[in-house]
Amino acid sequence: MKLFRSFIVLFLFAFFGCGALIINYIVFPYISLFVKEEEKRKAYCNVIHTTWKFFCTMMQKAGTIKVELTNPEKIKNLKGKIIVANHPSYIDIVLLIGSVPNTICVAKKELKKNIFMGNIVKSLYLINDEESEKMLKNTVEILKEGYNIVIFPSGTRTQENEPLKLHKGAALMALHTHCDIVPVHISCDYKFLAKHQKVYDAGEKPVTYTITINDEIKIEDFSKENLTQIQQRNRINETIKQKISASIQN
Repeated sequence: MKLFRSFIVLFLFAFFGCGALIINYIVFPYISLFVKEEEKRKAYCNVIHTTWKFFCTMMQKAGTIKVELTNPEKIKNLKGKIIVANHPSYIDIVLLIGSVPNTICVAKKELKKNIFMGNIVKSLYLINDEESEKMLKNTVEILKEGYNIVIFPSGTRTQENEPLKLHKGAALMALHTHCDIVPVHISCDYKFLAKHQKVYDAGEKPVTYTITINDEIKIEDFSKENLTQIQQRNRINETIKQKISASIQN
């Protein structure tokens, strides 16, 4: 049974890779050539949301994962929000963007050279580690257009039983754009696609992903206090950590 599940997981990721190649080298270039400039981002975003949602459905139909979304009403009308989440597994971003339409993520600059994702990343996503002014300018534009931005403030996949460590990029982004933050906690009932874990290590039963959508962090609440920008950033970052950690403990 475990061997069969490993084969299914490998097949699904091969399918995902083939789909990414088609989007990267055919679909996105087509959009770039034939869709009006002001409509490109929407088209790119719809393609990724639809295909990743389909992939998540395939994984569930194949019996490799189950997805439980708590408080789904909180994501129905999300618009112009910064979504921050912990990052326990490789497919967290696929699950989030597949669940929340009109959502863009912050990607590592190394992905621009990735054979599967390079053009997708350059066309749609915010690139981390680029010039901070350029990134913040793009962030303001994206959020004003009503798109959500997903960021994993830990910067890498988190590991079991380790304290949650967060970079302050999400807090800085929220202060600069004056957009509220939606803290999200992602958990698995057992280890799957974790850091340093083999893709084919699929276990003997479907992995249940629980995605908990917490109450929004209102940025205006911090501006009411007599704090410096650095103090506000630190308070926001600590609030994000508390919201996500509370979900972990529950």
